[in-house]
Parts: sequence; structure tokens; C-alpha cells
Amino acid sequence: MTKKIEAIVRPEKLHAVKNALSDIGIVGLTVTEVKGRGRGSGMQLQWRTGKYVVDLLPRVMISIVLSDENVAATIDAIKGAAHTGEKGDGMIFIYPVENVIRISTGEEGREAISYQGDIDTRQKK
Repeated sequence: MTKKIEAIVRPEKLHAVKNALSDIGIVGLTVTEVKGRGRGSGMQLQWRTGKYVVDLLPRVMISIVLSDENVAATIDAIKGAAHTGEKGDGMIFIYPVENVIRISTGEEGREAISYQGDIDTRQKK
């Protein structure tokens, strides 16, 4: 079985998260620039023309599809690299994935998400 992890983190933490994932052998990922808000109501800014509220803050969403046995290590890596201790550090969502198909080769399932040197091939050694 495979899972999809979506992590929404601060943009300035992207490189730290990407490096932490690479260190544990997570090779494939997708990064999307997003805007959003959580429990906070944004921030109020004052300019010469008056006050205005910024309630959708820039964030980065990292999407990863991986084997079930690699979920815990991946979450630990993301949490460790993205943590600042302040509000707005982000969220991690985990979804079940029914199937994965690599278009170029037709591979399905676990074979479709395996890369040379990734976390699965490192563990087999």
C-alpha cells in the first residue's frame, strides 16, 4: 500500500525540508506555491494610506507518494526541518493512494514510485 503526504510549510523552510527528505532517501516530490490561512486570522499592516489585513499567507506545499513503511521517517524529517515553534509552521496531511502508474514505462504500484538511491532501495542493502 502507498500513501500520499502533503506538507504545507513556510517558504523559507523549503530547502531545509527538501534536504532532510533527501538525507533519508526521499527522491521524488512535487512542490507547489500556495496561499492559505489556519487558526490565525492573518496580520494587520499599517501603511501611509491606512490599515489592511493580509489573511492569506504564502506557503509551500510538498507532495510525496511513498510506501507505508516510510511514512513515519518522512513525517519526522518534515517536522524536524519545518519546525520553528511559532504559529504558522504548517500542517501535514496523509492520504491513502489506490494506485500509482508511471506513464513512461507503464509500471504500477510500488515499482512506479521507486527511484535508484531512494529510501526503498537503501533499505534493501
